[in-house]
Amino acid sequence: MKCGVRFCGGCNPRYDRGKALEKIKEQLTDVDFVHAAEGEAHDLLLVIGGCTNCCASYDQFETKLGILKMWDKTHIDQICDEIEKKN
Repeated sequence: MKCGVRFCGGCNPRYDRGKALEKIKEQLTDVDFVHAAEGEAHDLLLVIGGCTNCCASYDQFETKLGILKMWDKTHIDQICDEIEKKN
């Protein structure tokens, strides 16, 4: 599975978003996480926001299985479970 990743701009991050992605990657070694790219179809899109606004735009990306959004490090396990269900 190819999962595109979209980060917010980081104007008010309340946790280390890069570390959160690394923890997700450690749990889901069979998923190919790539920076989301316009014009490229991804199986899934993971939007990683730094605060509750989770304001990163994502309408410009194509996905086959949908979009998952997180805005807190406590979402890591839930995101992993959701991705495993779709994989």
